[in-house]
Amino acid sequence: MVYTRRNVIAMSGAALAGAVLPKVAAAQSIGFTPSPIYPDPAIQVLDPSFAKYRVASSSLEQVATGARWLEGPVWFGDGRYLLVSDVPNNRVMKYDETNETWSVFNPNSNYSNGHARDMQGRLLSCEHLTRRVTRTEYDGSITVLADNYKGKKLNSPNDIVCKSDGSIWFTDPTFGIAGEWEGDKAEPELPHSVYRISPDGKLSLVTDELKGPNGIAFSEDEKKLYIVEGRAQPYRIVWSYDVAKDGFSLSNKKALITADDNGGLDGFKVDVDGNLWCGWGSSGAAGAKPEDLNGVKIFNKAGKPIGFIKLPERCPNLVFGGPKKNRLYMASSHSVYALYVETRGAV
Repeated sequence: MVYTRRNVIAMSGAALAGAVLPKVAAAQSIGFTPSPIYPDPAIQVLDPSFAKYRVASSSLEQVATGARWLEGPVWFGDGRYLLVSDVPNNRVMKYDETNETWSVFNPNSNYSNGHARDMQGRLLSCEHLTRRVTRTEYDGSITVLADNYKGKKLNSPNDIVCKSDGSIWFTDPTFGIAGEWEGDKAEPELPHSVYRISPDGKLSLVTDELKGPNGIAFSEDEKKLYIVEGRAQPYRIVWSYDVAKDGFSLSNKKALITADDNGGLDGFKVDVDGNLWCGWGSSGAAGAKPEDLNGVKIFNKAGKPIGFIKLPERCPNLVFGGPKKNRLYMASSHSVYALYVETRGAV
């Protein structure tokens, strides 16, 4: 039996709480009622410049639920499906847009977190359990791209992006080895770092100056690299670096976004206009209100907040998908939400 979006959307919250759902949806299913009116009040215009990105007759949808902690969404346009990590359940889930089904894609994912596709369309995965970055080949075999730096084990690769020159960039905090929830507890052998894998496979250090490096993405023109410092104090920060013409040297580090509302900045994506669509939620700090912070916060390339998509759950990460790359899929704790917007993902 395959769990479909309609199974849950048609139920009220109370009915859903007592429903016996298929095994793939048994972890934690969240009731959701779509907005009956347009424009959907969940899509908030914080600055007039955001209005053009809101589709007035598009409302927020819950397309899947029943996970423990969703992360690392990646879109496969050639198959019209979304893959997303259910990290504590050690599996990768699949949402098929063609028939609206939600099923297990990989039941033993090595506690994978972040995903991306390389320039040949192959799946790249950040694995917490094995502390490595892998590539899934067309025949399903696994190639290890990185598992150590100068003979020392990586921590727990977290988020990942592929540049147009074929280089692969990933963050490596200790989140996956800090406890048993998202991998196996272990002592780190390396500092929190960001790495680059060159097209010829060489691993090099980008920076080890950030505490808890998390989400990572390039600007729409690849002239800047953005990295979330997830353990910065007192607030999380998105740092901006200039990328040199050689394609890998970085300079001019600047704080582009500071989550001074105690927002739990995590993963993010960039659209074709250079706006940053950031997963948002309460940091857990005293005074932070989840009901006000859970969702996706949108910033322009100058770091100004311009829009907010309010969700009933914290959003760790997101990706643009759909045939036109204009459907925003938001991996949000226990559920996946979707919204059509009037822009497209840059990659």
